[in-house]
Formats: sequence, structure tokens, C-alpha cells
Amino acid sequence: MLDKSYTSKTQQLPEINPERLGVIESYGAELDELDPIGTAVRGLDLAADKPPAKVINALEQVMAQRGFLVFKSECALDPDDFLRASTWWGGKQLHSTHGVHPATPKGNRHLFRLSNDQRYGIPGVGPQWHNDGSFNTDTFSHAGYHIVRPAEHGGGTWFAHQGAAYAVLEPDRQAYWKRLSSVNSASGVVHPAVHRHPISGQQSLWLHLGMTGAVIEKHPESDQFRLLEAEELTALCREYNDVLNAGFENGYAIAYEYQANDCIFVDNLAVAHRASPEAHLPADQQGLRVLHRSTVRGVKDFKPHFGLPQRLDIAGPSPLGEGVWKAGGLGFRWDEHIAMQN
Repeated sequence: MLDKSYTSKTQQLPEINPERLGVIESYGAELDELDPIGTAVRGLDLAADKPPAKVINALEQVMAQRGFLVFKSECALDPDDFLRASTWWGGKQLHSTHGVHPATPKGNRHLFRLSNDQRYGIPGVGPQWHNDGSFNTDTFSHAGYHIVRPAEHGGGTWFAHQGAAYAVLEPDRQAYWKRLSSVNSASGVVHPAVHRHPISGQQSLWLHLGMTGAVIEKHPESDQFRLLEAEELTALCREYNDVLNAGFENGYAIAYEYQANDCIFVDNLAVAHRASPEAHLPADQQGLRVLHRSTVRGVKDFKPHFGLPQRLDIAGPSPLGEGVWKAGGLGFRWDEHIAMQN
């Protein structure tokens, strides 16, 4: 039986560093911490000239600490300006691996157009907790979400801070998670289940609940490895789902509802996200929702620990004997009743 004491543990994120705040405010922007995670930015026009490097760096530091930034505007943002602002962060270059919907403006391959009506965008994407680009060796450093049309009756995105989620686990569970590495079901790329965030320095959980084909455990007292069995992997995925969901009550997750013209940039190594259940309700019930997503190249490879290779042949036979070893666009199904589209 897993210890679920984390369900009652609060974990408050620290306030924004005054020095970084001063740099940003000197440029004419205002920051407003959202409750309990994320930060709203006002007075910075994403369509204007790129801010100085010191301002970008301060914003990126805040994003790493708070998880994401919401740029608030009274005016609609042109898709080209959205994509240009996406390259301010992380790897500074768009890295787009998705399909292009016919309704995408100018057929721009860097815009991933999502909707709850298939005539206007790709429906049903991202219903479980995940980080974008887990099939890449470096993952995406950041992702952008520009609401083109918010639905009249809600349907936003959930975000959970993975550093705070790690912190609420009991020490024995932290030690267990540190011994784990996940294998992406589509590409065979291997990532650590716990990593130290490159900017904030926080130990952070990491698992994709829609594209995990296997999880490898290192033996605690030797250099031996094994695959988790189906029952163990089911329990792990449920634990991850539970600990992120616990953040809504305990101060490290938010169900963000988009307002007109909102543009969100996410530190993809700091927060997991998923579409809210309402986001996938039919347009005739919820109102039409259209969202553009961008993804940014990683800064460096997100390598597993313990000398494990960065990539395994997930389509071939298991190199570690018995246990879950599943290839395909969707990963191991840890709950038969959930949607798992990516």
C-alpha cells in the first residue's frame, strides 16, 4: 500500500526574487503572482521589439520558479508574433514535430492548432498529465499556448509544479523515484523520473502518463536493472496522477481558464500540464475553443542516470527480461477508463 500522506501536504512556491522583479519592472512590465502557481505579466507587448537580454533572463528565471508566465493583453496577437516571442526562451529556436491542421493560418508548420471542433483544429489532445516533447532526447525547453478563441463556458489547461510535487513525497518514495527511468513508447528515448531543474535547481518529478512504454528501476544496492511489472507501473502512474492532482488543494497546481488574448509560456522542465476535461467537450455544449501551441528546442539532452543509454529499441524485444515493454503512439494503459490521446 502506497503512503498517500502527500495528499495533505501543502507546498507553497517562494515569492519572486526582488532583484529579478526590479529588472522586469524597469522595462515597464508588471508581474502579478497567480494563486498558487504561475505569474501574470502586464505591460509587455509581445508584438513589439524583443526585450533586452537581462529582462528575458529575469522572466525566464521567474518562469522556472513559478512554472509559467501568462502575458495579458487587450489586443489579439498575430501568430507570427506569438512564434517570434516563443524563441525568446530556452533553446531559442522552434522545434515542431506535430501535424498541421488545414485551418492553421498560412499552413504554418510551427503552429499546432487545437480545438474542440475538428473543423477548426485537432481535437482531444493531451488529456493526461505530461510534458511536451518527451519523445525527444532533449525534450522541449519551453512551450507556448496562445488562446485564439476561449470557449464561452470554460475549458482551460491544468498545470502542476513538479518540483513541489517531488517535495511532498516521503523520503522513501523520493528515493524510489530517483532510481527510475522512463522509456518513451513512441521513440524509445530514456529520461530520468527525477531530475534537477537546470535553472531553479529543484529536484523535480517527470513522467508522461500518455506515452510511457516502460519504466526501468535500478537496484538500490547494485548496478542491476529491471523493468516494472504491470501492477507496479499501474501503481506508479496512479501515484504520479494523484500527487499532481493533490496540488490543487495543497498549493502547487492550478486549473487555468483562458481569457481573451492570453498567451502562456511554460517552462517544460518545471511544470506538467494537461487539458482540463471541459476543454474536450463538444463546441455546441461548451462553445468553440481554438488554441495555438508552439514548442521550443531543448538546451541540452535530458539524459537518464546510472549510465543508461539515451535511447532503447522499444519496438524490439525487451533488453531487461520480464516486465512492461510497450511500443506505439500511446503508452502503457494504466487506467482502462481514461482517454490517452497525445
